Amino acid sequence: MAKVEKKLTPAQRRAKKAAKAERQKKYEWVFMHGKQVRIKRPPTVDGIPVDQFIEENADPIWLHQNGLWELIPVEDAITTVYTSAYPPPDPESPGR
Repeated sequence: MAKVEKKLTPAQRRAKKAAKAERQKKYEWVFMHGKQVRIKRPPTVDGIPVDQFIEENADPIWLHQNGLWELIPVEDAITTVYTSAYPPPDPESPGR
């Protein structure tokens, strides 16, 4: 004889629905080796990945303090310092 399932109370239904919503926020489904598996979602800040958030919002001092030297925009700083210290020669002035 088949087992008769008991209906959930409204409080149990709310708890089950809240637990499902929490799981969906925490995990995502992906395929690995031909099987569907659940993995933790990558961390985000304001809905964008943490790495992208740091690249967009961090200043060079913070990047240096945290060892993220590859993200420091070095080329822009060097060219601005060089061009302000050594302006290009004036084409109208006589050359040497």
